[in-house]
Amino acid sequence: MTMTINTRRPDSADTVVRVAEEILSTASMAVLGPSGRECLLCYVQRMVATHGCDTTLRFAQHFRAVRAPRATALERRLISKGGFCDCEIFLNAYDVSPEVWSPEIVRTYDCCGVQMLEQAPLPSCYGVRTGSTQPCPVWAPRLRGWW
Repeated sequence: MTMTINTRRPDSADTVVRVAEEILSTASMAVLGPSGRECLLCYVQRMVATHGCDTTLRFAQHFRAVRAPRATALERRLISKGGFCDCEIFLNAYDVSPEVWSPEIVRTYDCCGVQMLEQAPLPSCYGVRTGSTQPCPVWAPRLRGWW
């Protein structure tokens, strides 16, 4: 009868896994996390512009989980304003404040026979207090109703 001796420390694999998880968590927060005092809407707009919308409130929910876990009514509030997913927040609920930004066209150019318009970039986020899900002054509620 042969006997196998386990020379590996029992917690060494667990330590490697724990360190790898910490590295991935730090890297994902650097890429997907809100920066500084960034407000909810500036964060969601930045994420949708970079990663697109998957027809859910994933970025709004991520912001709440990371920055404002006590804001349990956030999804309900966004949905009541017509923001059923991340991109609909900007289609139905909020718009860039005209006092802060006007959508003047920087230049036009022709791309593959299609006229493209390039607009001035949005201003930087004004910031909000920690734990807030309110928008900064860059954003204004979109007026709803019949025109």
